[in-house]
Amino acid sequence: MHNTQTHAEKIKTTQINIDNTFLYADLSYKIIGCFYEIRNQYGPGQKEIVYKNALAEKLLKLNLRIAIEKRIPVKSKDTNKTLGIYQPDIIVENKIIIEIKSSSYISKLDEKQLYFYLRNSEYQVGFIVNFSTPGLFFKRIIYSNRYKFKAVT
Repeated sequence: MHNTQTHAEKIKTTQINIDNTFLYADLSYKIIGCFYEIRNQYGPGQKEIVYKNALAEKLLKLNLRIAIEKRIPVKSKDTNKTLGIYQPDIIVENKIIIEIKSSSYISKLDEKQLYFYLRNSEYQVGFIVNFSTPGLFFKRIIYSNRYKFKAVT
């Protein structure tokens, strides 16, 4: 049997919340559309800053609020002191983190970077996108707040 699901349908079936909803679906689809537009317009091999600026421009054109390299403090679970700062490339609508890459491949370390951003913040959804792989590569990662911020007793 041949699988006839579209790419968007495949994403939707693998990114379902416990209450059977796709977290930030409309916003995610808009962001993915921007990824494809940028790849089609600029192709692979540009510097990361070029892709970041192009993505920021596209998101703003869609009237979406963005924060570029917003500082996210990592707090101690014991003392609540700031232990360090994360700065993801772009945060969209204060809901979705985007980490942009421009290299020949995405490493596990690159993916872990986004994972740690999500794990140590209130954000639950993130994209890692690489504009310089042979085909456009992006991955949507979920880290539910249900598994974060456990109170220390």
